[in-house]
Amino acid sequence: MEQEITQRLLAFLDASPSCYHAAANVAEALLQAGYTRLYEGEPWQLTEGGRYFVLRGGASVIAFCIPRRDFRGFMIAAGHSDSPTFKVRETAEVPSAGGCLRLSVEPYGGMVMRSWLDRPLSVAGRVVVREEGRLAARLVNVDRDLLVIPSVAIHMDREVNKGTALKANVDMLPLFGMGKEPGGFRRLIAEEAGAAEEDLISTDLFLYPRQAATLTGAAEEFVASPRLDDLQCVFGCLEGFLTAKDGESVPMLAVFHNEEVGSGTRQGADSTFLTDVLRRVSNAMGRTEEEYRAAVANSFLVSADNAHAIHPNHPEYADGREFPVLNGGVVLKYNAAQRYTTDAVSDAVFRQVCREAGVPVQRYSNRADLPGGSTLGNISTAHLSVHSVDIGLPQLAMHAAYEVAGAKDTAYLAQAMTIYFEKSFRSGPEGIEI
Repeated sequence: MEQEITQRLLAFLDASPSCYHAAANVAEALLQAGYTRLYEGEPWQLTEGGRYFVLRGGASVIAFCIPRRDFRGFMIAAGHSDSPTFKVRETAEVPSAGGCLRLSVEPYGGMVMRSWLDRPLSVAGRVVVREEGRLAARLVNVDRDLLVIPSVAIHMDREVNKGTALKANVDMLPLFGMGKEPGGFRRLIAEEAGAAEEDLISTDLFLYPRQAATLTGAAEEFVASPRLDDLQCVFGCLEGFLTAKDGESVPMLAVFHNEEVGSGTRQGADSTFLTDVLRRVSNAMGRTEEEYRAAVANSFLVSADNAHAIHPNHPEYADGREFPVLNGGVVLKYNAAQRYTTDAVSDAVFRQVCREAGVPVQRYSNRADLPGGSTLGNISTAHLSVHSVDIGLPQLAMHAAYEVAGAKDTAYLAQAMTIYFEKSFRSGPEGIEI
C-alpha cells in the first residue's frame, strides 16, 4: 500500500505543474470516483448518498458526501493548491543584453530564490481565450525545457558563496531566446492553448521546475519534488477522502488557492467559499438555521500543511525537544500565538484518530525565537467557529524549487484521513465524543 500511494503521489506531483492543474487533477479524481460537479451559479439539488464537488477560481475545490439528511456535523480537511513560484507578467518579453530575450516575472509567495537558478524551467497555468463569441478558460503547460535563469559566474562574483543578495527584477528573469522573433512567447502560449493569437485574451502563467518527482536515498526513503508544500498533503487527504466509508457526518475536502500570498481572495481560505458551501448543503437538505448552527458546533477542521523536519545540516534551527523527522509520521503543529490552531482538545482528538489508524504522530513547535507562518486553520476558523487542528508532513527545503520529504509519510496521512472522514465529532456537557 505504501509503495502504491507513493508512486501515485509522484504521478500527481508531475501532473500538477501549476495550482490550476492540481485542482483539475483533484476534480478528475473525484469524477472518476463518481462525484458530480456542482456550479455556484446554479441551484443545488442534493440527495442522501450523493457525492459532489464544486470549483471556484479554477484552483480551489470543495468536495463532500451526504450520508443522510440528519447528519451530525461536518468533518472538514483543508489543504492548498498553490506553491511559491514566479508569475509571468502579461507583457512578458524583455529585450536584454547580448541580443537575449528574457521573460518579465514577479515572485508569487516566499520562495528560496537561489534554488531556481541554473535549472530547466517551463511555464504552466491557465489562459482565457475568445471562443465562438464567449470567453473560455483553458489549461496550458509548455511541456518541454523552455527556460533557464542563469546565475553569475564565480569569476565575476567572488562573494557568491558568502550569500550574494538576489533581486527579483534583475537576477530572476528567465532566459527565453535570442530575441530574433519578438512576440514569440505569446505565439507559443496561443499555440499551446489551441487558439489563434488574436483570440488569446489574458493569462495566469507561472514558472515551474522541469525535474520530475522521484525517490532518492540508499533505500529510496525520500521523496524529492517540486511543490511538496502543499500538494503532498492535498494528495494524502484526497486519498483518505476517496477511501473513507460513510459515517454520521458530512466528510468535506477543501483545497484552497492563494495560501502562499495570504489567502485574501475569492477562492482563498479567507473567503466565504467554505461557509457558502456549508450553508448551501444545509439548505439543500431542508435543514433549519438552528440545525445548521448545531451542525457547525459539531464539526471539526483539519488544516493540513507541511511542517519543517529537523535539518541534518542545521539542527540548531529546530526546537530542542519538539521537532519532527522524515518518515516519522503525521505532525501535530503547536504555536502559543495561535499561528497554528492546535490546542489540547484538537490534539487529543486527532491523536485518537491516528491511534485507530495505526499511524505514528509527531509534535512540532517552532523554536521560540523563530515564529513560523500562519496556516489555513486560523484563517478558516475566523469565518467558521469549529475545533481545529494544524497538521502536516515533515519536509526539508520548504519553499525551495525542489523539496524533500519522507517516502513513508504520505501513506501515514492517507490512513489517518480515511479514519478521520468516517468519524463524527461532538463536544457537549459530558465531554468530547468522536
